[in-house]
Amino acid sequence: MRKGVLEMCILSIIADKDVYASDIIDLLKSAELIVVEGTLYPLLTRLKNDGLTTYRWEESRSGPPRKYYQITESGKIVLSGYKSDWKALVRMVDQIISNSEI
Repeated sequence: MRKGVLEMCILSIIADKDVYASDIIDLLKSAELIVVEGTLYPLLTRLKNDGLTTYRWEESRSGPPRKYYQITESGKIVLSGYKSDWKALVRMVDQIISNSEI
C-alpha cells in the first residue's frame, strides 16, 4: 500500500512543476513522509520506465548537471486514477472508523 501512496505523492509533486530529486525528498519530508534516496531513485526509475515520467538535464551553477523530472500525459492519467482510488479509500475508512464503538 505504501508503494502506491508514494507513487501518487511523487506524481502529484511532479505534476505541479519540474523538480529535482532532492526537491521531492524535501517536499515529502515537509509532509512528514520520510523517504530516503535509496527508496526514491528506484521509484523514479520505475515511473520513467513505465512512461509516467520523463526527465531533462539542466546545468547547475554549483556542481554537476541536475536531472529534473516531469510528468507525462500517461502519468497524468494514472495520477487521476490514483487520486480517485485514494478518495474512495479515505471515504471507506472514515465510514468504518466513525461507526466504530471503540
